[in-house]
Amino acid sequence: MAIPTDPIWVDTLDQLTELCQRWRTQAAIAVDTEFMRSDTFYPIAGLIQIGDGQGCYLIDPLAFDELTPLTELMLDEHVTKVLHACSEDLEVFNTLLGAVPGPIFDTQIGAAFAGCGFSLGYAALARELLDVEIPKGETRSDWLQRPLSVAQLKYAALDVAHLLIVYGKLLQRLKIDDRLSWVKSDCADLVAAARQEADLDGFYTRVGLGWKLQPKNLAVLRALSYWREVEARQRNIPRNRLMKEQPMYELARQLPDQVNQLKRIEGMPRRTIAEDGETLLDIIAQELAKPSESWPERLDPPLGREYGSWMKALKAYVLTQAESHELPPEVLIRKKEYEAIVRSAIVGAPQLPERLNGWRYDVIGAGLLQKVQQLRDGANA
Repeated sequence: MAIPTDPIWVDTLDQLTELCQRWRTQAAIAVDTEFMRSDTFYPIAGLIQIGDGQGCYLIDPLAFDELTPLTELMLDEHVTKVLHACSEDLEVFNTLLGAVPGPIFDTQIGAAFAGCGFSLGYAALARELLDVEIPKGETRSDWLQRPLSVAQLKYAALDVAHLLIVYGKLLQRLKIDDRLSWVKSDCADLVAAARQEADLDGFYTRVGLGWKLQPKNLAVLRALSYWREVEARQRNIPRNRLMKEQPMYELARQLPDQVNQLKRIEGMPRRTIAEDGETLLDIIAQELAKPSESWPERLDPPLGREYGSWMKALKAYVLTQAESHELPPEVLIRKKEYEAIVRSAIVGAPQLPERLNGWRYDVIGAGLLQKVQQLRDGANA
């Protein structure tokens, strides 16, 4: 059967309502988005693509005052939304609809568990599973222009035209290998993370050199980081336009109290100094005036070289397990999870990060605990 690839434009509420009602009777639909984000904090949706096996529908979000039918579809628990590498798409929907789609099936995750490779692009996956070439020439197009070009329309339609077929082939492989539940678990984790409120107070822990700062300076970094996150969201501009991490770290380290001192900090945007310089100085002064009991504890420094052999031993164990299961090691554990296990063993009984207590426990979790305990015992012997 020929797969329909001609784009079908959707820009009226009646049309959208009828289509969404039909799609809610299906077990799965293919979904993709096109958006712009060069000068904004939040992504601006330029197009929503849906493939249902009968057609490739291009929903124009710029034509609607409200998208209730689409929101209800995206939240319908009986319809699986099939996407590829969907983290940005989930953010687009959250911004556009105030809702994160679920349940989802991410074909990039599914491909990794089905033996197709880790972090595989959609074009490469379609080529491997379907022997179909999907052009990527319009990736950097202006998706907010109207009308869209014929090339843009065809490109957007092809992003969902074959996606349900890819999904079906992956399901077959995953069911044979008894790994479908693993993929569903990881996809559900993606949705849960996308629906979780951002911890604005904790963004300072992401600053690379923050571990070098004393509690007093770290309190300032925390306040500056919080200010940057709140302001970037409220002004809808990229956070780095206000201030990159390095000058923010230098502010916390140097603790300036005059505007002319801000000008000496490398990388501080002139516009931020002119518009927000006094605010930044006030934030620093207010934090320094607070009692020391309110200051955060120092951040953990990078692991010492003496624990490099521990990390290598844990990675070697995971690699062995990954090879025995014919899986990329990257789908089993993240770098920060290795570090978390080692740090827990340094201070006491080894513990696993929460993500490794699910299906991963039987694959690598129990073995990692045993391995790191052996390393700890050997170091204390």
